[in-house]
Amino acid sequence: MDDDWLAERFQEHRPRLRAVAHRMLGSASEADDAVQEAWLRLSRSDAGEIGNLEAWLVTVVGRVALNMLRSRTTRREEPLDAGHLPDPVVERADGTDPEHEAVLADSVGLALLVVLETLTPAERLAYVLHDMFSVPFDEIGAVLDRSPDAARQLASRGRRRIRDADPAAGAGAPAEPQGVDAFLAASRDGDFDALVTVLDPDVVVRDDTGSGALVEVRGAERVARRAVAFSQLGLDVRRVVVNGRPGFVSRLDGELFAVAALTVRDGRIATLDILRDPARLARLDLAHLDA
Repeated sequence: MDDDWLAERFQEHRPRLRAVAHRMLGSASEADDAVQEAWLRLSRSDAGEIGNLEAWLVTVVGRVALNMLRSRTTRREEPLDAGHLPDPVVERADGTDPEHEAVLADSVGLALLVVLETLTPAERLAYVLHDMFSVPFDEIGAVLDRSPDAARQLASRGRRRIRDADPAAGAGAPAEPQGVDAFLAASRDGDFDALVTVLDPDVVVRDDTGSGALVEVRGAERVARRAVAFSQLGLDVRRVVVNGRPGFVSRLDGELFAVAALTVRDGRIATLDILRDPARLARLDLAHLDA
């Protein structure tokens, strides 16, 4: 089989493969590594014997990501937890860069990715491949070396844990741009009453500062007071799209300060996932926002 033809077919499937890997791993760099490993395995295989190339590649990426997750757990010697926010996919609010459209269209909100971090590797694989990419349970079971029924139970357990951990993550709708604008205006003005009005009474802020654990703030009044305090910094805030959901980036003296994504419940903002880890922010390439 011609190597150029095979490389072209692989490139056609790359956006979907990267979406699978990113949902499994929550890391852009690790997702790229998993996709690259899939290409290496494909290039070493007898591609002519592969009946469904896309299905083969999806399961290979799933297996690679599963091994990476298991390696994480072994190194840490503790269960997976939501100790950090996954890497965000950030685009302009007035239209996406065509180069990123495929990735963005297949992305999920940071809130759901955070909860996925709390699943076991097997639960995460079964949930992601079945519920998000419609992979049959017999194929998932083969990746996990388990029966189709066992794979089905793992996906069900993952689904239940996601629902119990944060209903807004799985079922919450993305915030409407107008709701984001109202929140940003109230934050910019330091208007406590206006902030409380646009926030869900049980709003949750998850703030990743790079300290090793997410800082959580709950409740409209506490979140509003926090926003008022940040309004004193003189941040330059711009609305963007983060993982397919409305969000914003903020800069302080020209340097990237934070990236945030929002979800809504009953017309009010229910979650704010904020990345403020300086090291991780420095690795984000957001030049396309100013193009």
